[in-house]
Amino acid sequence: MTYKQLISRVLFLLAMAVFALPAMAQEEGDGGGAVNIDEGKTLFRNYCATCHNKNMKDNLTGPALGGTQERWADYPKEDLYNWIRQSQSMINSGHPRAVELWEEWKPTVMNNFLNLSDSEIDNILAYIEAVYTGADKKNVAGGEAAVAVVEEKPNNTPLFIALAVILAILAVVLARIVSNLNYMLQVREGNSDARRTSLVEILTSKGLIAFVIFALVVLGGYTTVNNAIMLGRQQGYAPEQPIKFSHQTHAGIQKIDCQYCHDGARRSKHSVIPAANTCMNCHRAIKVGSQYGTAELTKIYASIGYDPSSDTYLDNYEEMNQDDIEKVYKKWIADTYVKENGSIDSKGEELIEEQWEGIVSSLTNPHKKKIQGPIEWVRIHNLPDHVYFNHAQHVTVGQLECQTCHGPMEEWEVAKQHSPLSMGWCINCHRQTEVQFDDNEYYKSYTRYHEEIASGEREKVTVEDIGGLECQKCHY
Repeated sequence: MTYKQLISRVLFLLAMAVFALPAMAQEEGDGGGAVNIDEGKTLFRNYCATCHNKNMKDNLTGPALGGTQERWADYPKEDLYNWIRQSQSMINSGHPRAVELWEEWKPTVMNNFLNLSDSEIDNILAYIEAVYTGADKKNVAGGEAAVAVVEEKPNNTPLFIALAVILAILAVVLARIVSNLNYMLQVREGNSDARRTSLVEILTSKGLIAFVIFALVVLGGYTTVNNAIMLGRQQGYAPEQPIKFSHQTHAGIQKIDCQYCHDGARRSKHSVIPAANTCMNCHRAIKVGSQYGTAELTKIYASIGYDPSSDTYLDNYEEMNQDDIEKVYKKWIADTYVKENGSIDSKGEELIEEQWEGIVSSLTNPHKKKIQGPIEWVRIHNLPDHVYFNHAQHVTVGQLECQTCHGPMEEWEVAKQHSPLSMGWCINCHRQTEVQFDDNEYYKSYTRYHEEIASGEREKVTVEDIGGLECQKCHY
């Protein structure tokens, strides 16, 4: 009876540990967290902006979202979460507010967003409210305290480690109890050879070793699959580039069209990284940058052998040694410094050395020993090999703006990945995006759709309607 009571108590403690620690983790992770409006802005652009007006006040494909929380105030907040995640399910269940919205907007169907967590939805709602009330503009213009407060996600790893340790200790204790019970049973039955199983024998038993191997296989499989799924989904990834190129300066302030540099986007699968000769169209005349002076532009000149001092390309540049190249570009940096400051001082000498070291470090690496040659930019967007994406199909035929996928690049000093580029994100876009039929030669063959739109039978045609969800469109 003593052992039975002990086993009962141990099992009770085990159950308490199993349920208490995850509850603690949940309690720490849920509720009370401050919203992150910046994250809400990104989520809104990724999931909502295709159908809902970004000013939050005017209707678009879907209703204006300003005041959403007030209109749902008579119902539990969980109902709003459920509406955002799975609207048709709410309509089918007869929810009054869901049915009211459906009657107003049918047959337009809102996409499901089952992947959004409560905190992510709260961030989206906070961003919507900030735009609707103008709080986002007040904070920027008036210098008030920022609305967005970054919510640090709780790290539950220590809790799970503690849980694993407790479970391991309890497993050993139970194994010892079972061993002692077996020993007592054998003694009672008169077995003179009976002996207790040692702890070493328990830890090296076939059953335990098999369990450990099984756990490692499961863990390894989960890690491998999870990493494969996340390939290329480094949202927010903004690597340091060999040249500090500012999209904000070029596309924002100077209003240079994206396709002037990325001219492949309108006519090919790839948007292409512009070659240095594209840069030279402007920077043969503009030789000193507005932000970095000679530091970054000289890297471009050094990569292609252009001497800005004489406005000529160096003969046999590929054969020049690094010492001769150093003299050319140090002279250019020094001459520019003298022109701006009158003479070379100690600060000027330090600047010359610093900029030359920057040229060498940016244009050479363990695999590229020479300064001469193409600039090796760090790739940001990377789709898996089994995914087909054609820029021309989206930019020229679909008439999409670059910002739809790449975000407001013209506002950023450093380029980064804006969208997740996941399969679900692409599918949602194809379901929501209205095909630009007007004055588009490519879609003239879709006669039936044109007739249905003209007769009023159909309001719009989405990418899904013309086969945009067929597997072979993106996978081949």
